[in-house]
Amino acid sequence: MSKVALVRRPSPHMADGLVTHIDRSPVDAELALQQWHAYVAALQQCGWHIIEVPAAPDCPDSAFVEDTMVVFRDLAVLARPGAGERTPEVHDAAAAVVALGYRTVQIEAPGTLDGGDVLKVGDTIYVGHGGRTNLEGIAQLRAALEPLGALVITVPVSAAPHLKSTVTALPDGTVIGYEPVVDDTHLFPRFLGVREPSGAHVVLLGDDHVLMSSDCPRTEVLLRSAGLIPVVVDISEFIKLEGCVTCLSVRLREAPGS
Repeated sequence: MSKVALVRRPSPHMADGLVTHIDRSPVDAELALQQWHAYVAALQQCGWHIIEVPAAPDCPDSAFVEDTMVVFRDLAVLARPGAGERTPEVHDAAAAVVALGYRTVQIEAPGTLDGGDVLKVGDTIYVGHGGRTNLEGIAQLRAALEPLGALVITVPVSAAPHLKSTVTALPDGTVIGYEPVVDDTHLFPRFLGVREPSGAHVVLLGDDHVLMSSDCPRTEVLLRSAGLIPVVVDISEFIKLEGCVTCLSVRLREAPGS
């Protein structure tokens, strides 16, 4: 089965989620659930099959399911979260990819790795260091992925919780980011700066469609001018917790045996 997305509905306690680089503001959990449903619907409308990982109501950050793993080819590298309180989020997400036929390997102590720190551009894997992923976690990720043909590159992150809070990539491999929070744009062969913080975050949906947040209209115009088709969703309540459109799903473009 192609184009599978793992998602997890937000915890009723998500207002207590982690905040590290912005001031905390009130989160409307009911509105967040409505926004989550709209996010899932947008994926479905673009041809993605949705698998809902069992909810984790006692884990405030559990909707950010991307942080639980990194998937490359037929291997899922299971995270060891940099914030220890998020460790319980991994188990059920891991079970979902095992059920789809993926092999798994676990990041072990003293390594830490969050999936949100990993940006895949073809066979190049950029990994953020400085937030919730440490050098030992990156070394273990490199050991797991390089035999499969990946090139793993360490990228410093100092102004955001994760690398993908600062940069993502367009279908042609161009990395886009909001420069005030990107430590070193020269690490990316092709970099395009955007003028809105949320404009740095896109999810590749296929057929030149990209999922993006509704709070970056200038970036939407920029992407349309580049021939892309933005699919816009409101995720305001998740942004209050330093979340973005990438965080809310694990995208599996080709399940093993599909």
